[in-house]
Formats: sequence, structure tokens, C-alpha cells
Amino acid sequence: MLLLGLFVLVPLVWAVVISFQKTNGFGVGEFVGVANYERLISDPLFWRATANTLLFTIIVTPLSMGLGLGAAVLFNSILPARGVFRSILIVPMAISGVATALIGVLVFNENNGILNTLIRFIGLPSVNWQSGGSAAFVSVVLVTLWWRVGFNMLIYLAGLQGIGPELYEAAELDGAGSWARFRNVTVPLLGPSSFFLLILNVIYSFQVFDIVFVMTGGGPQNATSVLVTYAYETGFVTRDQGYAAAIGVVLLLITFVFTAVRWRTSRGRDLAE
Repeated sequence: MLLLGLFVLVPLVWAVVISFQKTNGFGVGEFVGVANYERLISDPLFWRATANTLLFTIIVTPLSMGLGLGAAVLFNSILPARGVFRSILIVPMAISGVATALIGVLVFNENNGILNTLIRFIGLPSVNWQSGGSAAFVSVVLVTLWWRVGFNMLIYLAGLQGIGPELYEAAELDGAGSWARFRNVTVPLLGPSSFFLLILNVIYSFQVFDIVFVMTGGGPQNATSVLVTYAYETGFVTRDQGYAAAIGVVLLLITFVFTAVRWRTSRGRDLAE
């Protein structure tokens, strides 16, 4: 509790205090009330970063969970060398987001990256992974999926191994096919796992920073700028910590509201066999 208060609660309260100040990185800030929050309303870069964050969340969350569930179902079945494939899929979890992003740079570099080299080898035109806005966004999404799918698979795999085989046998005796068993037995009983992963994936997506910062820096022309990278640039490049803190507080509120709403509306979080 002492460490939690020192490294989480105190900085959080201090960030809220700074969000009501006008600062330049030096000296004592000037209290300006809600001026920083009023500035957010008319800031096009803030809304662009917000839209990018929401789009990133909408794409990455269901894809990472869906791919993780598919991999978990596959690896929970009788599959040759499934332990090896599990390990390969989990490997990205063992490295940091920065290291993952650096690998992504090696793959998606538009001049001499691995992917463009392969594309040119088969006679297709190379893709502008850094200078093209849509392509840059796609590259960030793909690297994030590679990093996150293994974690989702691991949680779903633990949930699958907790489902008794007699339930599938009973469903099969009732004439349920593979898809019916998956839809009516597997998915409902994985409700707690899905609830847990949905919350974690949405929070991660709202707070994504390292992969975007290393791979694109928020460019080109703010095409991949998200709320955390915008707050970082505002606070540590332009030295406007008060405004950056206001962005962070808004991000915290969005995350809190989503978590609270999802907690109250979820029917499967407490489902047990």
C-alpha cells in the first residue's frame, strides 16, 4: 500500500493539480482553473489523437481477443507439437514494447525493411509504411497484434482447461455440432476470461505509447498520434505540462468510465461452471 500510494496515488493527485496550472517546465506553475480543459475542446490535434485512439482500440481489441481465442481453441486440441507453437506465440510477451517496436521497424521500414524487400522480390510495388498515413497506422496495428495475441491466448487457454469435458460430451449427445458446441458451451463459459481480457485490452489500447512512439512517433502528419503520444509531446517537447496533465486526466476519466460501465453491464464476469 505504501508503494502504491507513493508511485501511483501521489503522482495521480499531482497530475490533477498540475492540470489546473499553466506551466512551461520551469518554476512554479500559474493557476488558471479549467482553462486547459476548455482548450481541449477547440484543439484539433487533441480530437485527432482521440479519434486515432478510439480507432486503434476498436480494431486491436476484438482482433487480438478473437485471434487469441482461436489460437487457444486450436492449441487446446490434439495438435502435433502444440507446445512448441504455444511457446512461439507467447515469446513476444517476454520482451518489452520498445523491443517489439524495434523489431517492427526492421520489418516495416519502407526503404530496406524485410516486408518491402519481399514485396519487391515478387514484383509488387513497395508500401510507404512510414510516409503513408494509412499504411503507418496499419503497421502499428499489426505489430501490436503480434505482441498482444499471445497474452490473450494464454488467458483463454487457462479458461478452456477449466471447462469439464463432460459438458462437451453432453452437448454432442444432444446432437450439437462443433460450431454449436463452441457457441453454446465454450463462449459462455469463457465469459469471465472475456470480461477480464476486454478490460485489459481496452485499457492497454487507450494507453498505447511505446510501439507508436518508436515506430512512427505519431506521424506522418499525426496519422498515428494517440492521446498518450500527444500528451508526451505536449509535456516534454513543447514543455506545456499543465495542458499535458489535462490530456492525461481526460484519458483517465475515459478509461474509468468504460471500466465502470462494462463492469455493471457484464453478465458473464461471474459465470462459473
